[in-house]
Amino acid sequence: MIKIIVSNFLLFIPILLFSQTTFKGMIMDKNNPKDNLGVAGASVHWLDTNISAITNSKGWFSIPYNNAYNKLIVICLGYKTDTITVKNLKPIHHLLTSEDLNEVIIKTKKKSTYKSFLTTANMFTVNAEELLKAACCNLAESFETNPSIDVSFTDALTGTKQIQMLGLTSPYLLISQENIPSVRGASQVFGLTFTPGTWVESIQITKGAGSVVNGYESISGQINAELVKPFSDNKFFLNTYSSFNGRLELNTHFNQRISDKWQSGLYVHGNYRGEKFDNNKDNFLDNPLAKQVNVMNRWQYTDAEKGWVSFINVRFLNDEKQTGELNFNPEADKGKNVLWGSEIDSRRFETSAKLGHVFPEKPFQSTGFQLAYSHHQQDSYFGLNVYDIVHESVYSNFLFNSIISNTRNKFKTGVSFTYDKYNEYAKTNNFDGNFDRKENSLGAFFEYEFDNLDNLSFTAGLRVDTHNLLGTFLIPRLHLRYVPWQNSVFRASLGRGKRSANVFAENQQLFASSRQINIDDVGGNIYGLNPEIAWNYGVSYMQKFNFFERKGAITLDFYQTDFQNKVVVDWENSQEISFYDLEGKSIANSFQLEVDYNLAVNFNLRTAYKYFDISTDYKSGNLQKSIQPQTRFFANFSYETTAEENAAYWKFDLTFNNIGKQRLLNTANNPVQYQLPEYVKAYQLLNSQITKVFSKKFEMYFGVENSTNVKQKNPILASDDPFGTNFDSSIVYAPVFGRSFYMGLRFKIK
Repeated sequence: MIKIIVSNFLLFIPILLFSQTTFKGMIMDKNNPKDNLGVAGASVHWLDTNISAITNSKGWFSIPYNNAYNKLIVICLGYKTDTITVKNLKPIHHLLTSEDLNEVIIKTKKKSTYKSFLTTANMFTVNAEELLKAACCNLAESFETNPSIDVSFTDALTGTKQIQMLGLTSPYLLISQENIPSVRGASQVFGLTFTPGTWVESIQITKGAGSVVNGYESISGQINAELVKPFSDNKFFLNTYSSFNGRLELNTHFNQRISDKWQSGLYVHGNYRGEKFDNNKDNFLDNPLAKQVNVMNRWQYTDAEKGWVSFINVRFLNDEKQTGELNFNPEADKGKNVLWGSEIDSRRFETSAKLGHVFPEKPFQSTGFQLAYSHHQQDSYFGLNVYDIVHESVYSNFLFNSIISNTRNKFKTGVSFTYDKYNEYAKTNNFDGNFDRKENSLGAFFEYEFDNLDNLSFTAGLRVDTHNLLGTFLIPRLHLRYVPWQNSVFRASLGRGKRSANVFAENQQLFASSRQINIDDVGGNIYGLNPEIAWNYGVSYMQKFNFFERKGAITLDFYQTDFQNKVVVDWENSQEISFYDLEGKSIANSFQLEVDYNLAVNFNLRTAYKYFDISTDYKSGNLQKSIQPQTRFFANFSYETTAEENAAYWKFDLTFNNIGKQRLLNTANNPVQYQLPEYVKAYQLLNSQITKVFSKKFEMYFGVENSTNVKQKNPILASDDPFGTNFDSSIVYAPVFGRSFYMGLRFKIK
């Protein structure tokens, strides 16, 4: 009942207007009106009275009013004093003219991870400086120093890392690139490795249900990666990387100004691993042999005077992986049951265009259009198993932003269209079938935002989508922000998400095993299964503080994801994997306590404790999620030596993770030598990096991953009998390779 009440309430929120009992207005900078930047700290008072007010951080003020007042005086340091004639209670937008003053330069260091007090959603931004703290060769490795994202391995063969938020894997996240959905469908497992770390300018991470503007699929959160812009990126950039596990990498950026309004960038990435390692002596490669070529051409158009900005991207990728037994030779052994091996070849082409316009005479009003096309092809085999998929996707989104009466009441509205075509083939020892389908969806959305410019704001959104396979459905979302007292903020959110599960693309590790595949056909439109539907609820509280004259912040989060329906992926029988619709409950609870503190000048600590309670009703009963630590402890130390302008300096980063006890999959049906314990103990990981910055143009770095040299014993079950019935490489709960050293350099020309 509460979900129905909330959904209906959201329908009526956009028409609610708030009465004015005082006179309100916004003071802005005349030199920058297009960005709608408010002037904070301006004093306003009625002429010949002592009734006054101060503008807040957004430039807004609220001041008592009666009919006797009609002259408002505005005073602000650095601006000319103005007198405004007030004729009615309608809120005003007034532009101040700057006044020439003696120059004062104030410098402060931008934080590498930033949590805003002003955003309504529980969102934080990770900028490029944070990404340089670890060997983030690609987007999948960009979260090693972030406590809100958990990073783990999908299997013991491909070396692919997957991410989790709120205890749920990446398919329940909306992962976008410049607000265009990118990692989905066929690219779900390997897609994060297709975006090089040097291409990323910043990452915005939102916990809980995201905005209705970006679609209906988001359930546990949203991750948006902003790429470097040709107008602001270096004219030339070079990054080289080499690790002791055999990985070599090269990144280059070339940016060229074509005209005053056009800029173009060419971004080239390549990586290669040709050396074989078998540190655990199981006769299987610890890391795959791999090579990737990734090229993107990016165009940016900017006309600030007329308010136009546009981006055009064209990108091609070829990624090849080979794994399996040490002596496996694809040309001689493919398709034979003598030596076990695997090849995964992915080719991807994508292009996208974005066009935005801000109305110069109405800086609060804008329009935007997004259009993207991608073609993803993966050809792969795992021993005698085969998995091939071709995925074509089209995405378009039109948006309009404006206000209702005044800038306290903003809204976004628009329409979106998506099209996905899948040609999918899967073959195992008991399964051989084609799964081809077409999905298309037409949706419309409306999102209303209220901000009282002081201590309360909320965003309420609703979208309706008509999908050829999922039907017509509503997606409500609500985010609330409240400031109870100084330097604190309370947030709450709820929202509904719906998605179609791609059971093979999202669980490709099943093919690197001898498990039989079972799918319960209940008459659904996708694999015979029904769509996944879930509600997400969350609360967050952040408090800033000063301790021993050093700044810090403490954050408490609690989120719950309650599935109305879920495609249960049941690994609990060691001889098979089953997919079936949920009958009962599936709930994921996530609690996080995070503390950020400035220990000394340029010396920062970020630490977090997380607790997960994730359970699902399987056919065999209610069980906690397997290979999921119930507790995690995270700590990151970062320090920079002080230096004069253009002088060399050092940067030191250390990241510690305590991974708690985990429940393993049931292997009781296996022979004794292939059985695993019910639980595995906690273990600790330590990563470190040292960077020497010689100048603004050149720096070198050296690091160690997994300094504690933690390695999982027997990560591949029945590695001595890979074509037998007990072979399984999917039960991975710890690193496989062990300690790894790396080094690299960065060179740039502005």
